[in-house]
Amino acid sequence: MTATSPDDATLRDDGLAPRGAGRVLLIACGALAREILDLTRLNGWDHLDLACLPAILHNRPDRIVPALEEALAKHGRGYDAIRVVYADCGTGGALQAACDRLGLEMVEGPHCYAFYEGLDAFAARDEIDAFYLTDFLVRQFDAFVWKPLGLDRHPELRDAYFGHYRTLVYQAQTDDPALTALAESHAERLGLAFERRLTGYGDLETTLARWSAEARART
Repeated sequence: MTATSPDDATLRDDGLAPRGAGRVLLIACGALAREILDLTRLNGWDHLDLACLPAILHNRPDRIVPALEEALAKHGRGYDAIRVVYADCGTGGALQAACDRLGLEMVEGPHCYAFYEGLDAFAARDEIDAFYLTDFLVRQFDAFVWKPLGLDRHPELRDAYFGHYRTLVYQAQTDDPALTALAESHAERLGLAFERRLTGYGDLETTLARWSAEARART
């Protein structure tokens, strides 16, 4: 993790305030903070500034639009452009409608699982029996899956929640053996087969690269 990135628990519960520097503000899910910061560092995208909403909104998508509007009011002044680093993420089109109303561009796709793998590749698989985890969700499995579903108190409910799944698919952004082992242990807890796909940053990287190039072209 970079020096400017807080720990996962902070990103989960509080999000991330912007540096107040740069010409383009990215408002993102806290679950994407590490990946966005890595990409901006590796590519020298110093003109991109990052604010993150709490990643735990992943479990309450009805709260994403109000949180976005609050972040815009708090952080949105002084930038040449603002971009939203979310896919639909369970909002049922509400986030796209809000971005259209506010004149903001967001990442294409139904959720981060699709844009990490690539929208076309993800759609072509047409998997209805796969449960997906990313690097962040592997690290935060208990907070996002196990405890919210009450499986820490009632493990006997596992089959009621996951009986229709066959495979836990770990979409790995990084090649980390420890994370892979942890993801496989989560599959065992859920009684699912395990598959790892090294996706890298997928369409997240190409979208940020395009936004970065557009910003530089305006100068």
